[in-house]
Formats: sequence, structure tokens, C-alpha cells
Amino acid sequence: MNASVTRRAALFGGLCLCCLPRPGFAADALSMDEVAPGVFIRRGPDAEATPENADGIANIGFIVGRDGVLVTESGGSLADGQWLRREITHRTDKPIRYVMLTHVHPDHVFGAAAFRGDNPTFVGHAGLRGALDARGAFYRQRLAEILGADKAGEVVYPTMEVKDGAEIDLGDRTLRLTAHGSAHTTCDLSMLDTGSGLLFPADLLFVGRIPSLDGSLLGWFKEIERLKAVGATDAVPGHGPTRVALAPTMADLARYLSALRDETRKAVAGGVPIDTAVRTVAQGEKDNWALFDTYNGRNVTQAYQELEWE
Repeated sequence: MNASVTRRAALFGGLCLCCLPRPGFAADALSMDEVAPGVFIRRGPDAEATPENADGIANIGFIVGRDGVLVTESGGSLADGQWLRREITHRTDKPIRYVMLTHVHPDHVFGAAAFRGDNPTFVGHAGLRGALDARGAFYRQRLAEILGADKAGEVVYPTMEVKDGAEIDLGDRTLRLTAHGSAHTTCDLSMLDTGSGLLFPADLLFVGRIPSLDGSLLGWFKEIERLKAVGATDAVPGHGPTRVALAPTMADLARYLSALRDETRKAVAGGVPIDTAVRTVAQGEKDNWALFDTYNGRNVTQAYQELEWE
């Protein structure tokens, strides 16, 4: 990843850094849904990071198999990861074998340090290490400035890198992993749980909360088709309800991305400057998504920079 785009990518990539969490994680307000036998998910709020939520804004959880536990997402901070680990120990004494790091954004990876003592396999896309090299120190510095170094956690690198596909066996259920091309980010990893039939697309699927574009808009359409081809009927999105029907929620996502693509192309072709485009493109979608005003302009910026070179 080009170091010159690191700060811009960090600022536009899934987290408003000025709103990183501060001490005071309201863990008691959180709960887990058992969305399928042995599959526990916590819904993250449709909100930016705040002192109260400690960047615990993503859907995180775990899958219990015969031989151990797989963490589906590690959480957005050390405090968030510690909360998740306590939830796991309240429900099972099986060892935590795997921790998924589905992409580089802080709300999905900064809880990983809470699991170091379990010595699990940290699983990530083959491109995640480079993304963490480019952004991890900056993310951690901002967390440390606000939370304190002891609460910020550490950048945790994958110890198992997925280049194309891979499988993880929990004894009585197999997890099929897919490394995606540039889409939501440049390092998205999805998972299919054969035990429940649930698809875990991570942030390749946002429901209710506006998607954040940090990779390739055109690539995201390609990866949507790959996810649909898996054949799952239900999914656990990266943000939104803990279990959703895949087809209609993917259609909602594709509708927004289509508006973003088509209207950005029209702006580029018409010579509309980018600072005007960010205020006008995809405004018809405003009432359909939480945090629209926070993220749509960033998405337009990313899309404009991609599509102006078509």
C-alpha cells in the first residue's frame, strides 16, 4: 500500500478518528444473540465510536464447535475484546482456537490483543499484514492518545493468511474461508459455517448502516456476486441485525452502491468538481441508511478517485 495514501485511507476507512473511544465502556448494556445453535453474535450499534461504546460498534461473536471456539470478529478495542472473551467463558470452557481478523478497520481488529493469552491462530486475508503495516501504528497512536496506551491494545498480525480459500475444522463443523478482491477494503475475508449454513460476509454486507467504501467500488459489485453464489440464505452482516436474509439485504446494498457508481460517473463526465459531488451524489439514498451524512461524502470521494480514471 502506498504510504502517501495511508492517512487519507485511514480517515476515510470505516472510522471517524476524531471520535475514537475513550474510557468508560458500557459493557453491561450489551448482550449476545444465539442466532443458530452454537453461534453467538452481539449487534453493534449504528453509531460512531464514543466513550460509552469503546468502538464496540461492529457485530462480533463466536462459534462453538466440538473441539474449540472460533471468534468471528475480535472487537474494536482492547476493552471490547476483553468483554467478548468474558462472554465466551460464561458460555463454554472450550479453548479459543481461532480469531478472525476480517479486514483492517479498527472496529474489527483492535480487540484481538485480548485473546493473545489463549494462543489462538489469528486468521486474516493475505493482504491484511500490508494494510496493518500501513495503518496499524497510526490507528494505535490515535487510540492510545484517547484511551491511554494500556487500553488501546496492540496491532495483532494474522498467523494464518488466506490467499484464495481455506477451511477450518472445529470438529463437528467446518468453516470455509474466502479471500476477496478489493471491495469494501483491500483485505476482506468472508466465512461460511457449514454447521449452521450461515454466511459471515463481515463488512462486505452492511444492513441499515451506510456502507463505507475503502477499496474498490467496482470490485465490490464483483464480490457481491461471489457471495451470492455461495448459496447461503441467511447471513451475519458486519453491521446491522445479527441475522438477516441474504438476498434482500444484498439487494439493498447493491442499490446504494449502484447509485454511488452511476451518479459519480455522471458527475465525472459532466466535469462536476469533487467537492460538489460529495454534496450531491446518491442523496436519494439518504433516508435509507443510518450515518448517511457521516459516510456518504467519504464514499463519493473514494468513488470519484476510482471512476475518474475509467
